[in-house]
Amino acid sequence: MSHAEAPPLKIIKPKLPRQLEPIRLSDAGIDDEASFQQFSCKDETLSDITAHKVLFDRMTFDSVAFERASLRHAELTDIVFRQCDLSNVDFSEAILHRVEFHHCKLIGIDLAAATIRNVRFEQCAGDYATFRFANMKGVSFQSTTLIQSDFYHSEISKVEFAECQIDKTQFSGTKLAGIDLSRTDFHNLGVTLEDLQGCIISPAQAILFTRIFGLVVKE
Repeated sequence: MSHAEAPPLKIIKPKLPRQLEPIRLSDAGIDDEASFQQFSCKDETLSDITAHKVLFDRMTFDSVAFERASLRHAELTDIVFRQCDLSNVDFSEAILHRVEFHHCKLIGIDLAAATIRNVRFEQCAGDYATFRFANMKGVSFQSTTLIQSDFYHSEISKVEFAECQIDKTQFSGTKLAGIDLSRTDFHNLGVTLEDLQGCIISPAQAILFTRIFGLVVKE
């Protein structure tokens, strides 16, 4: 658990065509197993959507709000979300590959049991987000709040947390070997000593963990 410089995380960016056709998804309708490819969606609110196994492929979403949306088992490939509101959206058991979230509101988003590859979260509000039982590889959280979020029993590798707020986040059952938490801010975490084996932390965090685990340092 010593502090060490982690190598830069390489994440494959979304592969988007130069031209995307505009679409209003509220007019098109989103049903089970619907497929949307090479579209740009902008400035609209999508309300009360319940659809399973929807495919979104090579798309951009700008200032789109999802209200009371359930999109379980969705597949998102080569997608960029900018200034979108996906709070409380149910993306459980979804597949996300080469997806970026920029300045998005993701409070309470449900990504339980999702497969997440080459995904970037940048300057997002992700408090109370659920990633429990997710399988994550090549994922970057940059300047993102994840207060009281849930990574319970997730499989994570090549995941970075840079300048993130993670206070009271749950990591129990998640192996943190090789994960760098040194650039995060927290006062308490749901984590065990076994989970922390091989985790990269700062000297100040090492002192904090002695308090979290009730250890007494004798001088």
